[in-house]
Amino acid sequence: MIRYLLSIIAVVAALNAFADDAAKTSPSSPSLAKGSRFFEMRTYHAAPGKLEALHARFRDFTNKLFVKHGMEIVGFWVPMNKEGQYENTLVYILAFPSREAHDKAWKEFSDDIEWHAVKAETEKNGPLVTGKPDSFFMTATDYSPIK
Repeated sequence: MIRYLLSIIAVVAALNAFADDAAKTSPSSPSLAKGSRFFEMRTYHAAPGKLEALHARFRDFTNKLFVKHGMEIVGFWVPMNKEGQYENTLVYILAFPSREAHDKAWKEFSDDIEWHAVKAETEKNGPLVTGKPDSFFMTATDYSPIK
């Protein structure tokens, strides 16, 4: 199962390089699963020394807020480089019934007063991440075991 999930991450990361061109052309494909959920993969680059605090924020607070706002958590991963060292990065995938549900959920999440309080409290000693998260949108193929 872990090998399968890591394979998914590797494939999606490779496809990320082509995201801009694909977004411009957006060709429809008969191989897209009809009625697939809408997936979002997000990558956070932790500030130096802050990866464990970032894990704690997701574990203790953010995941509950995701559920509150209708976001289905597919999973979380920490990438490993070719030398076998874990990177200072957190990757996760969320699933939504549709693109519209995604947009609504993130709007409600970002407006949630509880999220603002959690973010302020967990970042009182500085930001947990550098820059904005990388975000990649996906639709399952008709042969994907997860739709």
